[in-house]
Amino acid sequence: MTVLVPVGMPVLGALTYLLFGWRRATAWISAVSAGVVLTAAIVLAVAVTRSGPLTALGGLLRVDALSAFMLLVIGAVGLIATAATPAYLREEIAAERAAGRTAARHSLLVQLFLATMALAVLAANLGVVWVAVEATTIVTAFLVGQRRTRASVEAAWKYVVICSAGIALALLGTIVLNFAAAHAPGAAGLDLAALAAHAPGLDHGVTQIAIVLLVLGFGTKAGLAPLHAWLPDAHSQAPAPVSALMSGVLLSVAFYAILRVKVISDGALGTGFARTLLVVMALASLLLAASLLIAQRDYKRMLAYSSIEHLGLVAFGAAIGSPLALAAALLHVLGHGLVKSVLFLGAGRVLQLTGTSQIDGVRGLLARHPALAATFGLGVLALIGLPPFSLFASELGIVRAGFAAGLGWPTAAALLLVLVIAAALIVRTSRMLLGGPESTPDTAVASPIPIALAGGLLACAVLGVAAGPLPVLLDLATDTLMVTR
Repeated sequence: MTVLVPVGMPVLGALTYLLFGWRRATAWISAVSAGVVLTAAIVLAVAVTRSGPLTALGGLLRVDALSAFMLLVIGAVGLIATAATPAYLREEIAAERAAGRTAARHSLLVQLFLATMALAVLAANLGVVWVAVEATTIVTAFLVGQRRTRASVEAAWKYVVICSAGIALALLGTIVLNFAAAHAPGAAGLDLAALAAHAPGLDHGVTQIAIVLLVLGFGTKAGLAPLHAWLPDAHSQAPAPVSALMSGVLLSVAFYAILRVKVISDGALGTGFARTLLVVMALASLLLAASLLIAQRDYKRMLAYSSIEHLGLVAFGAAIGSPLALAAALLHVLGHGLVKSVLFLGAGRVLQLTGTSQIDGVRGLLARHPALAATFGLGVLALIGLPPFSLFASELGIVRAGFAAGLGWPTAAALLLVLVIAAALIVRTSRMLLGGPESTPDTAVASPIPIALAGGLLACAVLGVAAGPLPVLLDLATDTLMVTR
């Protein structure tokens, strides 16, 4: 029954908001729901490490080490975002930028968002994974356009159109892969474990077409180049808690689907095919992020382009494919989720206080709001991979694995682009934090930084120093992604 909790609890939370709306008595239901999801993820992770994969609903849902790890990411990032949501929504209502009905709709959709992401990583069937990822598009489209301004509505439509095009490619890829499976020994269908087991029997030509379509399709939702254009607009226009969830975990859930597809590709076509595809997409994403961050003027879009960078790094780690690279890529997913949720929530608070998302419009933040500035500044330092934060360990692991695997020049190119991005982030952030306070008063009264933000940074720092029992789960998840031919 625990396998059903990560999906069932958010659905129950959504029903609560549907029936009772958003008020003092229900404001924390969303955080409680995310906390239950995280607790269930921990229980499932322990169970999987002790006794192996678990199934539910007649095999429709399946939890292995990789699924359990992704549930931990969903629960942790979800808890940070939802714990900061009540204060964010109260400020929006007080400033008359939202109403009680808006808050209720927001909370309901966020719960459905968590449920669909949990379903995506629990589904044992590639077709169900596709349905769940598509469902996240439908739910989040309304959240991106929540403010109903021209810019937010345009961002929502752009998000729907581009991601729907990408997901359509993934659907076509799923159909083509099902055709290959139907004409191969074993009749694997779309069951992920069966497809991986029977991958050597798949037709090479048909499978190549399917893999390209699937990687491009799910890569669109993961924000990888070339179909990345929706991401900066959607992340910059969405409410801060939604941006935190989209950047911190939705992109990783979409890449989870690519990891599952890569296992099938490696078994059917060898490691070189998916490696080449992912290296090209990873380097293109890093180059795009670096070129656009150099002259970026909007701090929310700055964080959005940074998401493209970090998913590019995850893609590069997956392309390398060694145990060290895969473990580092998964650790990077968790570290990036924690840090980016903190930064987007902090950016949302800066926007409430200053009324602008322009970097040039924010000066002397450290003097005016030291707690907020410290949180944001430390978050950026964590984001660029400075110790003791876990992103330092994960990036170092990816670089070491890249050189060890004989990918010298792609690894060097990726490292150079990461350094350029780090310099751009430091320059842009220092402009916001440093300097004397301006004489213009803030448009809102400062409030204490939510404990969730400090907790997210602390968790990332702890992971960078001592991961505790997590390496056992990472090793098992890495084994799930390795193919012995």
